[in-house]
Amino acid sequence: MGDKNTPLLAVLQLLRKYNLKGTEDILRKEASLGDVEYENLDLPEVELASILTAHHTESDPYSYEFAYDNLKKFIETSLDIYKHELSTLLYPVFVHMYLLLILYDHNEHAVNFLEKFGQEQEDYCQEDLKRLSIVKHKDQIKGNELAEIYSTNKFVVQLSRDASSQLKRFLHEQKSSTVIINIINNHIQVEVHDGPGRTQAQVRATTGGMLGEATRNENRTKVYYGLLKEPDIQVLPAPVEDEEEVEETPDKPKKKKAKKDNIFMKKPKSDPNAPPNDRIPLPELKETDKIEKGKALREASKRIQLGPDSLPSICFYTLLNSGHTAICTDICDDSTLLAVGFSNSNIKVWTLTPVKLRGMKSAEKLLDIDREAGDVLVRMMEEKDRDTCRTLYGHSGSVYKVAFDPFKTLLLSCSEDSTVRLWSLQCWTCLVVYRGHVWPVWDVRWSPHGHYFVSSGHDRTARLWATDHHQPLRIFSGHLSDVDCVQFHPNSNYVATGSSDRTVRLWDCLTGTQVRIMTGHKSTIFTLAFSVCGRWLASGGSGELIVFDISNGSPAAILPPLHTAPIHALAFSRDGTILSSGSLDCNIKLWDFTAITEEANGEEPGANPIQKEEKFLLRSFATKNSPIKGLHFTRRNLLLAVGSYEGSA
Repeated sequence: MGDKNTPLLAVLQLLRKYNLKGTEDILRKEASLGDVEYENLDLPEVELASILTAHHTESDPYSYEFAYDNLKKFIETSLDIYKHELSTLLYPVFVHMYLLLILYDHNEHAVNFLEKFGQEQEDYCQEDLKRLSIVKHKDQIKGNELAEIYSTNKFVVQLSRDASSQLKRFLHEQKSSTVIINIINNHIQVEVHDGPGRTQAQVRATTGGMLGEATRNENRTKVYYGLLKEPDIQVLPAPVEDEEEVEETPDKPKKKKAKKDNIFMKKPKSDPNAPPNDRIPLPELKETDKIEKGKALREASKRIQLGPDSLPSICFYTLLNSGHTAICTDICDDSTLLAVGFSNSNIKVWTLTPVKLRGMKSAEKLLDIDREAGDVLVRMMEEKDRDTCRTLYGHSGSVYKVAFDPFKTLLLSCSEDSTVRLWSLQCWTCLVVYRGHVWPVWDVRWSPHGHYFVSSGHDRTARLWATDHHQPLRIFSGHLSDVDCVQFHPNSNYVATGSSDRTVRLWDCLTGTQVRIMTGHKSTIFTLAFSVCGRWLASGGSGELIVFDISNGSPAAILPPLHTAPIHALAFSRDGTILSSGSLDCNIKLWDFTAITEEANGEEPGANPIQKEEKFLLRSFATKNSPIKGLHFTRRNLLLAVGSYEGSA
């Protein structure tokens, strides 16, 4: 089976792909192909497409360099209104030319081509090009993750109608452009939009994804980003002992705070953008939950109104002797407990109030307890067993994320050992191990209404679970690389994911489908946070901070990259006026979120996303040498931050 047969085999494979059995058999007889050769039909998609188009020109290695150079010169000499949009074509054309040179065994030409034009590509592409440059022979294409992604998916480029006509005219006039035409037809999806060409800032705002930008249709689905109507809760006057915490309180599970205070109560009852309350089944509130919610509303009435003139105080918890071992932290909703996950697979839970954490009575003593009693949770606790810290053992790898449920009775953790564990904060043991991911799990988050949670990991998926099911209810797959972070929408109907493929996606929990794909990041996304109103999504990467508008999926604001290291924590104040960001550069920054959204609201959707000047930065707070691991606003708008001290530099 010599190389001469390759086009023939490609035709046969195509016939088999489209199930044209008769034609396939006739061709096999005529070419007198043996069964062995026929069984070996397994050409990668990219090779198939290339072989079947303009075979003769593509086998000339010099035509590639010449064609790419011509395309580059054409773009550089275009008018500014076309130039910036057309320049987004260079990278995908460059990548596919490199892969084609490798496919046709012009390996030396491929290396020279990469060296000559590789440095000119955007900074954020350099990491990908390094991974691609490992491919030195056509047999290696199949094993290379990136080469496979580019071969099997289309790169999306958005052009204005005029820019698209300019490109067509250029390709029509150039003799050497067959190579480029074939690449564009097979591997690039050109989306043409009406209206003027975009400026350099507009193009930069949405480029960066591994496969270019989002197509117009991908962000068309309606998203119900409004908040659910909260049940009416009677706010009783505060009992006297509520002011001075009593020893008994930790045993009664604390419930989720209603994210509405007296000011928010004046809002009209139904939000036009809210999903129906029964769109997804949510757990009923128990009596104890309602009491806790009332307590939360009372707390909220004492909340400080934040703004540029009244910034929050910050209370920073420093973890000592844990510089490289503490990985993740979480603080529960009523700010009384702190959990930390460590690289040695342990989890520690500390109390942040004078109230000690109590253990459970022994099995013999538990038999004597009346299970029907109203205060059974208090009775089952051991009087003498009190401690300020508890350790949870069970994982067999580093713990990458811990999360308290809204009711402070359960804790979730995920780990390198590919499991998610559910722990009880009453008996301090593991209740369930959820197995589904096959690689390390990077993040896990509770639904704001409890019961559901979402996890994400190295297997490129996010999964939606319910505490009472061993198997995931939904698997969200579509990212091209690790899903590094997840976040539930405040109305529990949607999940946002951030990935190493440099995109943020929004998924519908009801249908399991992707409803938004948001591009603009130039690096891995490490953390996500939804605004209190549910319309905005803030995402942090390696120093970049972008605010997306969920209603249309476009970046509403790109904040100046004032952090010099990856951002690993984001938190909105309880009234939604301030966004805080914490980074590994040992700084916490406070941003004026009201001003950011006001400016974004005044614009046309998809208009120039503002590169926010520094006027939106309210204050920057530096720690001595403690990278920020977590941020949390209390119900009264005090900002709590956690970091581990890494010693004096």
